[in-house]
Amino acid sequence: MATGLHSPHGLRPPHPQLPLRERKKLRTRQALVDSALVLFTERGFDGVTLDELCETVEVSKRTFFRTFTSKEDVACAPLHDLWTAFLEELEQARPRGGPLHELLRDVLLGTLDRMPGEEWAHRVLLSRRLAARNPSMDAHGLAFCDRTGRAALDIVVRRFELGGVPDDPDHLRARLAVDLLVAAWHRGLDSWTTGAPAPERAALAAAFRRASAAVPESLALTARTGPA
Repeated sequence: MATGLHSPHGLRPPHPQLPLRERKKLRTRQALVDSALVLFTERGFDGVTLDELCETVEVSKRTFFRTFTSKEDVACAPLHDLWTAFLEELEQARPRGGPLHELLRDVLLGTLDRMPGEEWAHRVLLSRRLAARNPSMDAHGLAFCDRTGRAALDIVVRRFELGGVPDDPDHLRARLAVDLLVAAWHRGLDSWTTGAPAPERAALAAAFRRASAAVPESLALTARTGPA
């Protein structure tokens, strides 16, 4: 299924065994992401044109559009890379007989652990702070999140035989498990973005773990009545 998601490898050091042309593409992609995040942070998202970004990296707009669809796309790339890698890992995941939400959590934590260190975490922090101030980035991220959720559901249903049609009870449960994963991720990400003194990947993973642990507790939470 075509998801419109980009390969995550642009934010990793180019593998020396890749062909030279591919290594150049990956370096160009990383330069575009890094330059975009710095320029947008310094001058504001709307204060930098696409022409100025391309000139800074010394690439043509044609080269830019081979990799990204818009300024929003390049600015959101660090988290897009995580979720694209998550889908790749989910395709290879082996269930151990436990709850689906635990499998999804562990796959995402494993993917997070394989992202390229604190440089990636710093990019995520810059991207999140930009998105908080720019509705177009936020909307772009929400659309990407929706596509990713649908792609994850397709993988789960196909690989783990959890209902072939939308009105199947297992299909609905799988959909909710994916939704809860995404919700826990966003709560952990928000906590990390606002509270972390430094952009550390381990701290982001810990925030996501806490949010994930709260999911079953939230379902059992009792609503109490108090004085009016």
